[in-house]
This record gives sequence, C-alpha cells and structure tokens, in this order.
Amino acid sequence: MAASSSSSAVDDLENPSRPIIPRTPSLLQPSRRPRHAGRHNPLRLFRSICRTLPIFNTPRCGLPHSHDTVNASPARVTGTLFGNLRGRVSLSIQESPRCLPWVVLEMAVQTQVLMREMGTGMVRIALECERAGRAAAGRRVMEEGMWGVFYNGRKCGYAVRREATKEDLALMELLRAVSMGAGVLPDGNGRDKGEVAYLRACFEYVMASKDSETLYLLSPEDTNGPELSIFFVRI
Repeated sequence: MAASSSSSAVDDLENPSRPIIPRTPSLLQPSRRPRHAGRHNPLRLFRSICRTLPIFNTPRCGLPHSHDTVNASPARVTGTLFGNLRGRVSLSIQESPRCLPWVVLEMAVQTQVLMREMGTGMVRIALECERAGRAAAGRRVMEEGMWGVFYNGRKCGYAVRREATKEDLALMELLRAVSMGAGVLPDGNGRDKGEVAYLRACFEYVMASKDSETLYLLSPEDTNGPELSIFFVRI
C-alpha cells in the first residue's frame, strides 16, 4: 500500500531498469547519536515476502528513550537488511526512514542464504562479543566494533561495525519514503555487480542492559510475514 506522498519513491522501486542513483542528501540527522541489526529459489522466496510488507509513510524522527538508558520497555526503530545478491548482507538501524543511520554493520552471512531462510521460516541472529576490561564498562554492546555471528545457532564468522558508505546512503535515500517493504533493485554504480536485495521493517528495540540489546521484526497484523530476531550480547 503506498501513500500519495511516496509515489515517486514507489515508482523508483517498481521500475527494475532504473539504477540506484545518489541524490541530493535529504536524510535527517538523528536527534542524538549513540555514544560510540528440498531446494528453493531464493529470489522467488524473497520476493514473496514483499506481499506481506506494505509500503506507507512514516512519522518524524524520534530517538527511543531506551537508546541512552537501561530500559526494558520496547521502543520502535527502522531496520534495513540489504546486500548484493552475490555478497554479504548488511544491517542499517535508523530512528526512522527519514533519518541518517546511527548503526551500520556488515555480517558474514550471504544475502541469498538470508533470503532463503526468511522465505521458509524463523531466523535468529545472535551477535556476541567478549568484555574488554574497563574500556567496555561504559559502552553498550551495540557500540562495540566486532561481534561473533551465530545464525540460527550456527557460528558463521563475524560482523563488523562500519561507517555508512555513499552507496549505503544512496539506498537509504531511495527508500526514504518506505517504512516497510522488500524487493530487489538494480545496482546503479555503473558496474556489473548484480542486484541489491533489501528488506526494510519496523523493529521493536529492547535494551535489557548495556550487555543485552535485541531487535524484533514487527510484521503487520493479519499477515504471515517473516520472523526475525537479532540479539546483541556481551559475555
């Protein structure tokens, strides 16, 4: 479902021949930055998710109160899983689709593997890191720079936190009017690198402590959307 104010963005998404082109940045700064988430045809399964995630307008930016203080009360943030179909998946977390990302991390999970798993059932991603003495005492676990990744209980390498690239920001700008949706877009950097898959959704964010933060994907009511949880844990 698309609102009238997002018609241009929807046109971009529905035109498979139009590349992702960086535009004049219009994403807003977050209100406050952190101090420092048988064989199947993966593409067909991933595109089937699109039917369960509508597209509609989003409210203005608003930083969850639990972002700065230990608070088990849930808040809502925007999460975008994206990546080249031949590469690894990245996660961007924003206050809302209209804001710049305050967390971007790249995981050692192949984009097509994630697409296939999300098209067939439940996905649990745990990102674990170890305490690094007193330096970690004042940091939240999501502010760490590296985590070990456990994908549905299987160890599969590491995830690293990084700065958003211009390609990341171009995608976020293209999806600025989209609060929930999924699809596949052509690569617009002028090189033959394949297609970029994305899944954007509203996530419930819970900060149980500085050592435990969790994102739960919220599917629209009365749908059979994907089930995805991302756990950040410091042990």
